[in-house]
Amino acid sequence: MRHARGYRRLNRTHEHRKAMFANMAGSLIEHEQIKTTLPKAKEMKRIIEKLVTLGKRGDEHARRQAASRLKQHMHVAKLFDVLGPRYKDRQGGYVRVLKAGFRYGDMAPMAIIEFVDRDVDAKGAADKARLAEEDAAE
Repeated sequence: MRHARGYRRLNRTHEHRKAMFANMAGSLIEHEQIKTTLPKAKEMKRIIEKLVTLGKRGDEHARRQAASRLKQHMHVAKLFDVLGPRYKDRQGGYVRVLKAGFRYGDMAPMAIIEFVDRDVDAKGAADKARLAEEDAAE
């Protein structure tokens, strides 16, 4: 029986898990859609829902709490400037987890985690901007 088991350990230490989810949350906030394994996506959903709720609050204390969970300030800025106002009328359920088959190498179940009303152009926008900058410099 799994009574009082609060979260998935994913065969990682606490520090590794905390860093991994901070990186994954930042990537999800930046690209608004990522592909990962199904257990990681299900656990990521719990974390990102709480971060978006902080983004909806919008005060300084919520911003500092989110900054302690995320690694980069640009992710905190997007969380509070874009995602918080986008979901201000929604009472939860900001992300969805879609099953995406199995990984070729080890048959791990894969999933796509994405924001519900996501911006389709956000995925890869930073890479497109970087390539445009490089072309302009040449």
